[in-house]
Amino acid sequence: MKPKDIHQLERAPTKSNIERYRLGIGLIFILAIMVYVNSVVATELNLMLILAAVIGGYMAINIGANDVANNVGPAVGSRAMTLTTALFIAAIFEAAGAIIAGGNVVGTIRSGIIDPSQIADPDTFVWIMMGALMAAALWLNIATAVGAPVSTTHSIVGAILGGGIAAAGTSIVAWDVMGKIAASWVVSPVLGGIVAAVFLFVIKRRITYQTDMTLAARSTVPWLVALMTWSFTTYLILKGLDRVWKAGFVNASIVGLVLATVLFFVVRSRLTANADNMLNSKEGVNKLFNIPLIFAAALLSFAHGSNDVANAIGPLAAIVDVYTNHPSAVGGSAAIPLWVLVIGAIGIALGLALYGPRVIRTIGSEITELDQMRAYCIAMAATITVIIASQLGLPVSSTHIAVGGVFGVGFLREYLKRNYERMVLEIKAHHPEGDQAAIDAFLRRFDKASIAEKDRMLKELKARSKADNDPAHFSKLERKGLRKVYRKELVKRSQIMKIVSAWIITVPATALISAMLFYMLRGMLGG
Repeated sequence: MKPKDIHQLERAPTKSNIERYRLGIGLIFILAIMVYVNSVVATELNLMLILAAVIGGYMAINIGANDVANNVGPAVGSRAMTLTTALFIAAIFEAAGAIIAGGNVVGTIRSGIIDPSQIADPDTFVWIMMGALMAAALWLNIATAVGAPVSTTHSIVGAILGGGIAAAGTSIVAWDVMGKIAASWVVSPVLGGIVAAVFLFVIKRRITYQTDMTLAARSTVPWLVALMTWSFTTYLILKGLDRVWKAGFVNASIVGLVLATVLFFVVRSRLTANADNMLNSKEGVNKLFNIPLIFAAALLSFAHGSNDVANAIGPLAAIVDVYTNHPSAVGGSAAIPLWVLVIGAIGIALGLALYGPRVIRTIGSEITELDQMRAYCIAMAATITVIIASQLGLPVSSTHIAVGGVFGVGFLREYLKRNYERMVLEIKAHHPEGDQAAIDAFLRRFDKASIAEKDRMLKELKARSKADNDPAHFSKLERKGLRKVYRKELVKRSQIMKIVSAWIITVPATALISAMLFYMLRGMLGG
């Protein structure tokens, strides 16, 4: 037996203990829900409410385990913060967002997926909601186990769709809404990828491609921080604080602009004062994005908690409303009791702490290599894409946007690497075949040159080579093979296939599971 195999056997009991520890804490949380709900809800239907609350808590745990990785994964992968720090920050701000700004009203039928007027029986409505919660939670659990980040919103949408069809047929479905949601499967990652790639390209052109990166950073970084401040403030007001302050896009933008202006001058003065301590390298520039990324993770977590907690406790709130307030009406709006919000908040934080690292690693390091600049671009994509989509009325998924942003920066790096390698091949092709010293000297000057100087050097080299009738020494086949090496190195295709496959089957999978659970509940409880 090899030493490596012996080491793995020694570590196996430790991993098993950790899994039992996680499972034990989760079971304690579920048990606490049962005891608490039984003590605060005075109704003869305690058993059904306890069951619904337990399922809602289980759903919240899975949201924390899978969906929160979007907010902190890039920052962790870029080493702007440690995994422990990220878990601590995200757990606090997710819970705070859920409790403080979790929304005081949630439609009993999530996002208008089905027509509530076709559900006359309150018990049928409750079975749909319970089956949908359980189906979405099970699917998120499976996705987390394989490390695939999926949309919790799409999970609950598919689950309600399946339960509704099982209860009343296909006519109950609002197919126009489902069409928009299906379109978001493409719109979300594509928009996120484009926005992230554009930001990374601008940063490279304005900073890392410059000869004096320190000077370029002092000029450009204040603008980048100001833009981040504006977008995050606007995003937070529109998506995270809509319960405490109903502000339109214009008002949110004005507040964001004021804060962005203040931060612009603060950051510029700090960079000027610390100019002598900055390193003229990518590492030195990357360090400038550490603090903005920490704030970005916190604010994204707060906004996520305020929005996506509804995926866990929205159906639960609807069930509570049916049983405690309006047993004959299932199509209105359900006020969310504080204890329901607390279940969602604690469940999300707990799921993140216990099972979040697996998906965080997928987003942060297993798709493409990230540094602080690339993580900044992904964070910007997450906010700006949502702002643009909300103004255009397009439904988008924060999970798909974040992962699309990771793909976007990875594919841009592939393109730039291939483009640079093409230029290197051209340089080699236009030098005498055996004159390696001249090639090396030219490449050293080329690497240190500015963008304009690089372009001039290539043009002069081609013109001189053409005049000397110097043939190229690299075939197209050799260049294509080298480009393939770079493409495989920078973005892992296996991760793309796994994640996209999970996205495609999320809605049909949760719909099927939900329909099966509805029939089971109706058979056991309805006779």
